[in-house]
Amino acid sequence: QNRSSIMKLFVYSMREYDELAFFEKFCGEYGVEFGYTTQTPCLENVELAKGYDVVDIITTIMDKPMIDAFHAAGIRCISSRTIGYDHIDTEYAHTLGMGVTHVTYNPASVADYTIMLMLMGCRKAKHIMERAAIQDYTLKGKIGREFSDCTVGVIGTGRIGKTVIDHLGGFGCKMLAYDIYEQEAVREKAEYVSLDRLIRESDIITLHAPATDDNYHMIDTQAIQKMKDGVIIINCARGALIDTDALIEGIENGKVGFAGLDVVEHESGLYYFNRMGEPLGNPKLAILRSYSNVVVTPHTAFYTDEAVSNMAENSIIGAMKFISGEHSSFEVR
Repeated sequence: QNRSSIMKLFVYSMREYDELAFFEKFCGEYGVEFGYTTQTPCLENVELAKGYDVVDIITTIMDKPMIDAFHAAGIRCISSRTIGYDHIDTEYAHTLGMGVTHVTYNPASVADYTIMLMLMGCRKAKHIMERAAIQDYTLKGKIGREFSDCTVGVIGTGRIGKTVIDHLGGFGCKMLAYDIYEQEAVREKAEYVSLDRLIRESDIITLHAPATDDNYHMIDTQAIQKMKDGVIIINCARGALIDTDALIEGIENGKVGFAGLDVVEHESGLYYFNRMGEPLGNPKLAILRSYSNVVVTPHTAFYTDEAVSNMAENSIIGAMKFISGEHSSFEVR
């Protein structure tokens, strides 16, 4: 292989404690030259990527000024090692002839985490643990509900939503599903219904839809008012799907019995950083964290060894295919 045909990849936001070993492994296997920084990409450190073909990022906002700067530095493709790509202005990148790729990873990681949050909600796990931490071992206020008696509504039956339905099969829950694209395989285990009916009839509602303009705040005040009293809401998808003010109001007035949130609105610049001892800059997150019937985790549902391996490998493959002129399922068209 002559020197010029080797793809050169520059990785931003590298986590040396888990991702680096996978990048070393897969770049070695695929014959890719790579450099990296632990810093998140910003206009001040774009020059680190000079001389490379591709930048590999996570959830940093890639707007026009950032894309312009990388384009000027000679970057031909932005590879996001995430499933979602709503943080990238893909249309603008395409006008400059730049590629955008994303990844897939084993959907069981997010699906099983989702089910864990459902079970924590049914059994008041956070409240029980908080009381136990101060040695209150009484039973009062800790009574749970049987998971198998619940009707679970799954909004979005893509890879993760479908896996949630598959894995829930063993619990014996009644399952309702809503998606604009219905799948035959899902119909065998769940009943597709209108969004309105799902919202009205479900004891547990879990979100697995992408963040699009159409889906923005799909769970708002009106939706919450239609829900069953004591409803459990789980969001391991995107923060923008839920109107946070409406959710807080629903928790305060007792309509929402439990919320399990792996994502929140305006989490960018907050999650994946150590903010100990600092003001959060997101007062609604502080409010949500204060409730004993709300579990908030910092966008970690995906985070398993297999998923991190998949993310590193697929971000490399997607970029390689784009640079070599091949279309792939990883390319955002």
